[in-house]
Amino acid sequence: METHTHNELETDYISGVRKIVDRIEKEQMPAILKAADICVNSIANRNVVHLFGSGHSRMAVEEMYPRYGSFPGFHPMVELSLTNHHQVVGSNGQRQAMYLENVEGFGKVIAENFHYGKHDSMMLFSHSGTSNVVIDLAFEMKSRDIPVIAVTSVGHSQLSDSKHSSGKKLYELADIVIDNGAVPGDAMVKVENLNTPVGPGSTIGNTLIVNLIKCEVARRLTAMGLPPKVLTSAIFVGKEESAKLFHDSYEEYWSSTRYL
Repeated sequence: METHTHNELETDYISGVRKIVDRIEKEQMPAILKAADICVNSIANRNVVHLFGSGHSRMAVEEMYPRYGSFPGFHPMVELSLTNHHQVVGSNGQRQAMYLENVEGFGKVIAENFHYGKHDSMMLFSHSGTSNVVIDLAFEMKSRDIPVIAVTSVGHSQLSDSKHSSGKKLYELADIVIDNGAVPGDAMVKVENLNTPVGPGSTIGNTLIVNLIKCEVARRLTAMGLPPKVLTSAIFVGKEESAKLFHDSYEEYWSSTRYL
């Protein structure tokens, strides 16, 4: 794979965000469209796209579904032990979460809690792509012949060591790799007289990527005569129709995930 060298720091956050958006638009659209192919196949066949991210990558999972402007067919897999950040210290603290995401075999345990359909797929989010839990899950999906879409920082991953005994990184295991456009190390703003950069960019890239995929999948499903049941604000459709869409969307989600 091509080496990614987007490692320059910025003096302001907006400039960094613009560069992330430009990188994704110029470099990642072919991979994003291939990811949409996989997602459409899963949803059109009444199966699901599983979504997983530990740490702050969980935000990309929740951006996909359920929220306004989203629709069923995407299955959020969220482990609170890996994503509960507001405690910070004490019980359920950040140290525990960071420890657990690198317990090899934990991802296998997570995977075994679900059943999988013939047309399922998996989207894994990890900036570094080197933690044990996400590598475990990639291996588990591959063992089930489930296609894996990785949203990661290839540049960061190439500069990092895998923590997994296999020595593998997420981008080396995935069927489709989408680079989130963030700089290695994630934080991208250099503040004068401060030795460490601030302002991570991966959340911006991840959010852009999942919504590009979401919109493309909606377009294709609608063209196939399978318009998705989108969670929609009353501002667009009125209170009664908005409530109905929420009900119908949740019912369809239940129907598509009841075998899990």
